[in-house]
Amino acid sequence: MEVICQGIVGESLMDTALQIVEKAKELGYDKCGIIPVSQMSGYADKLEQRIHRFPETEKNLSKFRSFSVPQERFDWAKAIIVCSYWYGKYHIPPSLQGRFAKYYLTDGRKNEKSDGYKTSIALENHLRKQGFRIAFDRHFGITSLRWAAMKAGIGIVRKNNFLYTEKGSWQYLEAFLIDQPLEYINPCNLRSCAENCDRCVKTCPTNSLSEPYMMCRDTCISCLTTWSGWDLKEEPLGDKFGHWVYGCDRCQDCCPYNQNAWKGEENFPDLTELSEHLSLVQIVKADYDYLQTVIQPAFWYIPVERCWKFKTNALNAMLNNYSSEYLTAIEEACLDQEEAVREMAKWVLEKLG
Repeated sequence: MEVICQGIVGESLMDTALQIVEKAKELGYDKCGIIPVSQMSGYADKLEQRIHRFPETEKNLSKFRSFSVPQERFDWAKAIIVCSYWYGKYHIPPSLQGRFAKYYLTDGRKNEKSDGYKTSIALENHLRKQGFRIAFDRHFGITSLRWAAMKAGIGIVRKNNFLYTEKGSWQYLEAFLIDQPLEYINPCNLRSCAENCDRCVKTCPTNSLSEPYMMCRDTCISCLTTWSGWDLKEEPLGDKFGHWVYGCDRCQDCCPYNQNAWKGEENFPDLTELSEHLSLVQIVKADYDYLQTVIQPAFWYIPVERCWKFKTNALNAMLNNYSSEYLTAIEEACLDQEEAVREMAKWVLEKLG
């Protein structure tokens, strides 16, 4: 989305940068920084290293090459405002832990009731009123968010590839391109990961995180339960998913720098109520109107026309952690209206013998 406004007058660039940072914090962001757009150029080398290490990912990662030069698309862009929002404050219902990734359970990008969404809208409106020309993408980011946040001193990227602040990795990031040459770099004194620590690498169930700072997107459980993994019968890593239905937190949960970082003191809008309808059996038995109108808007990486994937993911979790209470739901799924679900259910029964 692009918003065009009139230019800024009457303030020094330094004062303007500081005022934006303070306003962002006042509105609810945890941290905020501003970098020249040219600082994104270094991201290109990191991306090419990843593609070289995992050439099979080039098809999916090549689209991110433009993230290192956002000024090619927005030739007026001079700087990037990058903000972090801490979601470690939210309570996660026990029934969802280890099955749905915490980031997706507390995702404020589309949930208009959430404080994160309101904070984002408020900063957008503030920038507009201040006369900035801006461009941003609230859903997926308009440039490499972790790289921008690292350059802005908001935090550091650790061996599991997540950005960490003093509050751990439970942050989501947003970035706004602006047409003024502002800059504000936060002092960052976070210690790097211990050289001999490899907990996240050892914990990754699919070996997607095969070495520090290097992750193969195509074998990550978070990707295979959201963006891809459309035919789990043919997915060789399906038996490594464990209980996961949507996303995965393993490499973050085991990290020493996340120890005691999750506070869980506030309720995320509607999450408790939603949790009462997300057992594996309930998902497999759910009618498609409910999946499309209630479940998919909360977990929107799965497109509405492919809501059947919630069921195939749940069936895979049933297979990985079989209990006799699942049998009736699996048998009923053999008559599901969607062929993908019917075939998955029959395959699960065959695997169970």
